[in-house]
Amino acid sequence: MIHNKKRDRWKKKKASIRKEVRGTPERPRLTIYRSAKHIYAQIVDDTTGKTLVSASTVSKDLREDLKKATSEMEVCKMVGVHAGQRALAKNIQRVVYDRNGYLYHGRVKAVADGAREAGLKF
Repeated sequence: MIHNKKRDRWKKKKASIRKEVRGTPERPRLTIYRSAKHIYAQIVDDTTGKTLVSASTVSKDLREDLKKATSEMEVCKMVGVHAGQRALAKNIQRVVYDRNGYLYHGRVKAVADGAREAGLKF
């Protein structure tokens, strides 16, 4: 079996972060996943294991707005804003940010900035 060392390191980092970060009904967890082409944001209540809000670059309702963006950072910020607006519509104001093992830089930071801009508090 071939091991991908970089992916193994990421999984280890992710597991250590998840030991500390928990989402509750009062303060759910905003988690990020990024692939080479897309970025996904979900707000999850860990006590029930349910996804309360989701937004991504593949969402149909975001697709038209994303065409106007000129950079990858703008796209990620739009995903964060969209997730934040959906959360506020469901009366979620405070969240715990889970960067999912990624460095808090670039696209991951842009999503967080967008969610803050929409009114979420971390």
